[in-house]
Amino acid sequence: MILFMSSHERPDILDVASFRRDYHHSELRRADLPPDPFTQFHGWLDEASDCPEIIESTAMVLSTASAKGEVTSRIVLLKGYDAKGFRFFTNTTSRKAVQIAGNDSVSLLFYWEALERQIQINGHASLLPRAETEAYFASRPRGSRIGAWASRQSSVLPDRETLDRRTAELEERFAEGEVPVPEFWSGYLVAPQSIEFWQGRPNRLHDRLRYQLTGSGDSASWSIERLSP
Repeated sequence: MILFMSSHERPDILDVASFRRDYHHSELRRADLPPDPFTQFHGWLDEASDCPEIIESTAMVLSTASAKGEVTSRIVLLKGYDAKGFRFFTNTTSRKAVQIAGNDSVSLLFYWEALERQIQINGHASLLPRAETEAYFASRPRGSRIGAWASRQSSVLPDRETLDRRTAELEERFAEGEVPVPEFWSGYLVAPQSIEFWQGRPNRLHDRLRYQLTGSGDSASWSIERLSP
């Protein structure tokens, strides 16, 4: 039996239900939005990157689901974007990659508390061309490239010493030359179907404006709609 106790019954439990914060930073008006979401995204990302209170402006929650509908989420870093979509890189044997292989529907979420903003992106993920993965991998610090080889991401690790030993072996293996891209490492492109911009407002009456993609190819276009907070 699982017992749920309130902070009144357990003084050491935080009374999270009483936490309150109102939002007054800004507003988001339909008339101010550009026709395409990437221009709007670029503007907000610039502001987040310039904000000293935000340490990782490119950190985003990636949510994936298995073919059975089992959902997992984790923080990854945005490593590029354009009109085609948003890019990140990872081990292709990781849980996220395995889930994407069976169900390419994913969600991305940026949350910038200091600006009282979030952006939710829903779309489909696919592997990037190998040349693009190789170009990005070559730009990474050497230690990160070694780390990509050392980590069998999401697999059970018996202890930290095993990982440290594997890393040392790889540092010796690649001591005399470049560190190539592992076959089990790649980039992914998330092609968006919808992008929602959320601006916190007083009394929980937030501004929510969503770009929705309609059509495909040359006939594709973005519509904009306001959502209830």
